[in-house]
Amino acid sequence: MHHEYRPLYGSFPKTMEKKRSIRYTSEEITSWGGITAMYEFLDKLDFDGELRSCGLPPQYSNRGYPPPQLIRGFLTALWCGAGCYNDMEIFRRDAFFKDYNGWEKMAGQRSYVRYMNKFTQESISHVFGHIGKWLFGNVSVDNITLDFDSTVLQMSGEQEGAVVGYNPNRKGRKSLHPLLSFCPEMRMVTDFWLRMGDTSASTAILPFLEDTLDRLQGKRVGLVRMDSGFFSGDILEYLENKRLHYVISCKFNNKIKHLLASETTWVEIAEGIEIAETMYKADKWSKARRIVMVRQDTTKRDASGKLLNINAQDQYCIDLGNDTYQLLIQFTDYIEMSRYRYSGYVTDLDLPMKPVYDLYRGRADSENRIKELKYDFSLNGFVVNRFDANEACFNFIVLAYNLFSMFRTVIKNRDSAPFLKSVRYEFFAIPAKIKRGENEDVVYLASTGTGRLAFKSIWQEIQDITLPRAVSHKQGTPKSLSGG
Repeated sequence: MHHEYRPLYGSFPKTMEKKRSIRYTSEEITSWGGITAMYEFLDKLDFDGELRSCGLPPQYSNRGYPPPQLIRGFLTALWCGAGCYNDMEIFRRDAFFKDYNGWEKMAGQRSYVRYMNKFTQESISHVFGHIGKWLFGNVSVDNITLDFDSTVLQMSGEQEGAVVGYNPNRKGRKSLHPLLSFCPEMRMVTDFWLRMGDTSASTAILPFLEDTLDRLQGKRVGLVRMDSGFFSGDILEYLENKRLHYVISCKFNNKIKHLLASETTWVEIAEGIEIAETMYKADKWSKARRIVMVRQDTTKRDASGKLLNINAQDQYCIDLGNDTYQLLIQFTDYIEMSRYRYSGYVTDLDLPMKPVYDLYRGRADSENRIKELKYDFSLNGFVVNRFDANEACFNFIVLAYNLFSMFRTVIKNRDSAPFLKSVRYEFFAIPAKIKRGENEDVVYLASTGTGRLAFKSIWQEIQDITLPRAVSHKQGTPKSLSGG
């Protein structure tokens, strides 16, 4: 049966009545013409010069791609949205990258995997230590804050080092447990070490601290912040010997619970938030240290912190060690105490209680950096079987993040720190073609109006860059600590 379709109102648009045909062009057109701004920024930093001097593992085969090309190509794919090694094949077909960078041919995903497998622990330490010193030497920020954290990278397969460990989201699944440090003023990752999935948060933290400080090359560290996984006397003594100020969240052992539960001099600093302080000495500590205590009333606000879990057998007393017990609370006090969520912070700062609490709250920004690495830069998407290959790859992903974090400071009239996804589709995803000349190659960008003006502004800003560059995202250590 034949059906005739008629528009409900009026007639079909004339465009629907036109015939359409397809024609072909031999011109090589890319979707990623805006990445040229990032390339120009890398040239200002002399990034290729650093790649040639940092000691990258050599290619012994005549058919091997030059290591600087592989690294530049890998970072380009990350900035343009690659989420795994297979995605490298998409960018392999884009001849624009080859022509712009002067490469003979584009590498495929197997070439990247083979090259990552060349890395060893020794070469990882040398290469990324060298790159870290170069990178932070190009940033003119001093008196910085360092935040330390760990995260869980869930694995699916038989990767080296992937074992069952702490995994709050997928209990019983294999994972890796990397250690990271951050500088919130620069919004950059200062160091990254990959660890096995069953390591504790503080495993290898002291050599990691040394490595982080070495990369910063004498930049003054005004404050160190860590969560309760790093609540250890060895760490505190190390920081004090280095004369580094610190604020570290307390782990809730029985003595800490006793201090919180028996405190009576709480001072309200905001609705539903009360604060106090005391001195605390763990059994293995060489001296007592200052603890700032906070409790939040769940009946007045969405409270963060921990409930003092006191079970039936220690509801009325608490073990203080050496077979000594002390009355803790009466039952009526226990009911009252259950309204609150508690937190505590050990510190060497000689500041009022509220500024200490406010300083630690800024550490939450490191969680945002981890989310960016995982979701914008696909941190756990590029995975092979070898542990060292994965650690090298993850460090290059961190490098891509840091270079992008420096680049986004040149984007004017935008948020202080836009995410990669926003920049990718607003600035990088510009159709373009390249016209090769004898003396000059010209890139033609298909951009008009405000988009063209914005790109011109970015390009000019890059031309005017002087090194070392001031990179600041208006976070970090307040002025009151600058003379501490």
